[in-house]
Amino acid sequence: MAPSPIPFRPTDGVPHELASDEIAKIVQDFAAAARRAVTAGFKLIEIHAAHGYLLNEFMTPLANQRSDEYGGSFENRIRATLETIRAIRSVIPAEMPLSMKISAVDWADGGWTVDDSVLLAIEVKKAGVDLIVCSSGNVVAHQKVEFKAGFQVPFAEKVRCSAGVATGAVGLITQPSQANDIIQSEKADLIVMAREFLRNPYFPLQAAKALGVKVPFPRQYMPAYA
Repeated sequence: MAPSPIPFRPTDGVPHELASDEIAKIVQDFAAAARRAVTAGFKLIEIHAAHGYLLNEFMTPLANQRSDEYGGSFENRIRATLETIRAIRSVIPAEMPLSMKISAVDWADGGWTVDDSVLLAIEVKKAGVDLIVCSSGNVVAHQKVEFKAGFQVPFAEKVRCSAGVATGAVGLITQPSQANDIIQSEKADLIVMAREFLRNPYFPLQAAKALGVKVPFPRQYMPAYA
């Protein structure tokens, strides 16, 4: 008998194990969302396959206990992800960049590793992904994350160098010099920020000044500097 799906915490509800036809429907739902994004005028699409979201749960052995074609071996566990990528690629313009965010490691024993991420990167690149944003964790509650400045940058560097795919670095990157060093030392191809922009919406202008780069202010802002 197949094991039961795994809740995030023992007190959480037990998730529903998807049937094959439900997986196929979700893959097509991803493609339909991509079509809408193209119609709406977006210039880049990113697949969220990290942080305990559905595709991440398929890929990590800590969450995937299936015994069918979507579980067990590495090849089976990444199957839903590859099907999703191919479905999206089939409905967006060929020149449109496709990014994918992954949890490069699970930060838990027996989980997904950075070596798994390298193997995944090789396969998703073949399927049509142009950029991999390397985050980590958040698939199990008992993870042990080593938080420090730039703590996820080594994942982006490893995937970039070993799989030959462009990567984005994330995670406690808050200073212009820090971000610039990551790019200049070719540890990643771009920096992806979230919290710093929430704290400081003027970060791009301040970063440009700190790095000695002249950028034009939006015309609407000029009265504040007259």
